[in-house]
Amino acid sequence: MRRHLYLAAGFVSLGLAVIGALLPVMPTTVFVILAAYCFTRSSPAMERRLLEHPKFGPHIMRWRERGAISRAGKKAATLAFAVSIAVTFALTAMPWPLVSLAAAVIVGGWIWTRPEA
Repeated sequence: MRRHLYLAAGFVSLGLAVIGALLPVMPTTVFVILAAYCFTRSSPAMERRLLEHPKFGPHIMRWRERGAISRAGKKAATLAFAVSIAVTFALTAMPWPLVSLAAAVIVGGWIWTRPEA
């Protein structure tokens, strides 16, 4: 049963990663790394496909080995946060923009304290 839950979570994470690739307000690599974690516990074949992927494989390996995020990844996340905050300020009433800003500061701060690849 546990294996099936991890497998389902892996596919849900991959789906969210695809959405994140299309929308600037959602991350992609984080969900791919989460999918790899889930597939490690449920489907070695899917895990291997992610690790061998030319775009995402190196990010997953750097995260697993050193907890590292590339400088380009950090910049992309910061840009995505900025766009999200601007959209939130433009389209919603207070206090929602402040929630978006607080989340960006907390998560962005954590991202920038990770080692660089």
